[in-house]
Amino acid sequence: MTRIAFIGGGNMARSLIGGLLKTGLSASAISVAEPRADARQELGREFGVACYPENRLAAADAEVLLLAVKPQIMPAIHMELRDTLQRNRPMLISIAAGVRIDQLERWFGAMPIVRCMPNTPALIGAGATGLCANHRVSPPQRAQAQRILDAVGLTRWIDDESLMDTVTALSGSGPAYFFALVEALEDAAVAQGMSRDSARALAAQTCLGAGRMLVESGEDPGELRKRVTSPNGTTQAALESFQADGLQRIVSRAVAAATRRGEDLAASLDDAT
Repeated sequence: MTRIAFIGGGNMARSLIGGLLKTGLSASAISVAEPRADARQELGREFGVACYPENRLAAADAEVLLLAVKPQIMPAIHMELRDTLQRNRPMLISIAAGVRIDQLERWFGAMPIVRCMPNTPALIGAGATGLCANHRVSPPQRAQAQRILDAVGLTRWIDDESLMDTVTALSGSGPAYFFALVEALEDAAVAQGMSRDSARALAAQTCLGAGRMLVESGEDPGELRKRVTSPNGTTQAALESFQADGLQRIVSRAVAAATRRGEDLAASLDDAT
């Protein structure tokens, strides 16, 4: 039974713990380091996992160490954990946005490291996660990392780590883009006279249904779009308006901006010790 320690007990850690328990992993195989006493009590009560106020206590016997803390906190925890990690040599899995593998190696040493970027729908088991690994991660460890993230949704390996900032911009930040679109659709319908309750319900269900069609059919989104679009019909009128306003350019610039911000976050940590 693989022993997994979580450093940080926030929402993403909670979703992964819940997903792992649903796959059959025993709660006795999981430990969590969380500085807030109320959060420790809640985690223990909900999941039955061992919770500790200190990182080194949670990590003591771990074979997999999942770093679920904010990027700016990462440099501060390595001194506490480094001796334990050098003794046990667990696989590290980092879900911190923008933190590069070379930075993790500098802080924690020459360890097998997997960098991944899950997203918030992992909280309901519908996440999308990109993963990449350094050369010290063995094939069995690679499979193990994927099983852990598979517990909360879809996973994809990214061979070129430089693309992980694009993963962050696409699927990591993507739920916010979706929510912004639903907000805009809702507001537009309200402006046409519809009640907000009805507008929200119809917009949300439409997006849910369209997403399911895309995933379950496995077809190209462009082909599905064409099937909804009758010549000179209402959909064509809306799509032409999108095109005139530069929707594709707007989305491209937004993803590029998010990618650059991820790169900037990593660069800001380069001088951290």
